[in-house]
Amino acid sequence: MNQDFHLYLDSADLAELKTCLPHPVVHGVTTNPTLLRRAGIGRNDLPGLLKRCIDLGARQVQAQVYSSEVDGMLEDARALLSHFEPGQLVVKIPATRQGLDAGARLIAQGVPVTWTAVYAPEQAHFAAQLGAAYAAPYLGRLEDAGIDGLALIAQMQGLISQRPSSCTRLLVASIRSREAYLSLLELGVGAITIPPRLFAELLDHPATLDAERGFLADAHALP
Repeated sequence: MNQDFHLYLDSADLAELKTCLPHPVVHGVTTNPTLLRRAGIGRNDLPGLLKRCIDLGARQVQAQVYSSEVDGMLEDARALLSHFEPGQLVVKIPATRQGLDAGARLIAQGVPVTWTAVYAPEQAHFAAQLGAAYAAPYLGRLEDAGIDGLALIAQMQGLISQRPSSCTRLLVASIRSREAYLSLLELGVGAITIPPRLFAELLDHPATLDAERGFLADAHALP
């Protein structure tokens, strides 16, 4: 299974996102109700925020349904999708029994879906089986619960990779350090979403910046 890697920014704070966007290494922006509440963004303001992210160069944005029942999830999804061109919005749905049902119906209609809050290997397997765009485990939260998060995510990645025709990527969230990011790359996961604060740590290496300053100083000194 050969796939391009997708890097997402995990935030609903436009000021934060503007410190990273536009940039060609960023595929898109992920949000969830917790991030929206933290940023003071209401439901009615969410489409505008995500459209602004697309204007800033995001190729895809992700927003989560608010209901816990199938009909409500589908209604939420339709309302969100109405603001975007096909393929721009990925609908996020918790990987519950009802969520798998609702997501499968959306996928059958050509809507890209992320099943989120994936905590078990079988959930990742179901996501791949049903044709999800992404299955999203939370590395930091797994580790907070005393679980070897990297080992569990490696198991999920192995199950997805067993389906060579699958287009499902693991979209690993709750990333708290550069070391965690690099460890996930070594596992071969297809997508990672990071907080904007980590973006600078990944892209702005002090030694590279120092070398650039030296090169620029020498360039200005050339006759």
